[in-house]
Amino acid sequence: MGGGGSSLRVCTDHRGGINWLSLSPDGQRLLTGSEDGTARLWSTADGRCCALLQGHESYVTFCQLEEEAAFTCSADCTIRRWDVLTGQCLQVYRGHTSIVNRILVANNQLFSGSYDRTARVWTVDEGQASRELRGHRNCVLTLAHSSPWEVPGTPRLEEAVAGGLLVTGSTDGTAKVWQVASGCCHQTLRGHTGAVLCLVLDAPGRTAFTGSTDATIRAWDILSGEQLRVFREHQGSVICLELVDRLLYSGSADRTAKCWLAHEGEHVCTFPAHRHSVSTLKYHAGTRK
Repeated sequence: MGGGGSSLRVCTDHRGGINWLSLSPDGQRLLTGSEDGTARLWSTADGRCCALLQGHESYVTFCQLEEEAAFTCSADCTIRRWDVLTGQCLQVYRGHTSIVNRILVANNQLFSGSYDRTARVWTVDEGQASRELRGHRNCVLTLAHSSPWEVPGTPRLEEAVAGGLLVTGSTDGTAKVWQVASGCCHQTLRGHTGAVLCLVLDAPGRTAFTGSTDATIRAWDILSGEQLRVFREHQGSVICLELVDRLLYSGSADRTAKCWLAHEGEHVCTFPAHRHSVSTLKYHAGTRK
């Protein structure tokens, strides 16, 4: 977008609302997932549709674009992997028994969360889940992954984080921390009085930040399960979060976005211009002349 808010490109080929979009790591392609049951790849240079990803039997809920593949999930209970050059479907991941809400790709693993109350771990090149994570009492809405890191002098924790950790947020009001290697629940993060809608991880600091329909953001130690602080300035559900260095950004149903000092819990500023809920946000560092 330009400084005056004018459109640079308009991509209009979908026949239904767009539920999610994902930008490629190099910024040259955009992936969109739609109510029309398709996903499309676009060139950001000229707005041209490069590929139509067709095969889902219901609407696309979420998508993620990687260097060599695109991933989509759907209300048809499946996840699909696509070739970004040809648009060919390379793999269908079956196993969930209800709408798949979220997917996340990291370290050649695929993670998914569903209305069937489970999260699942898949190997990207295989169609079968290697782990089924059960424990939530309601649907899994959001996911975050932490790669392995060292916990010096604490063998039990070293073992727990050896294969990485997955954090899931649910409409049951909790977030759970799972050991990816074993599939065991490491911690349950309790404190919210409403559904957990979004979460982000500061993996080096082993801290999770969760946003909820209770209008709060909460910070947690994902190894001990301790609640570290509560952010209370929002007047509506916290829908989205982004962590950039020491700053945490949040978007809410109260029509504002806010900026916080992540590790102090201090409210820095509010961006109040929206006329409706802030459903997603993205930080850009900009340029200085």
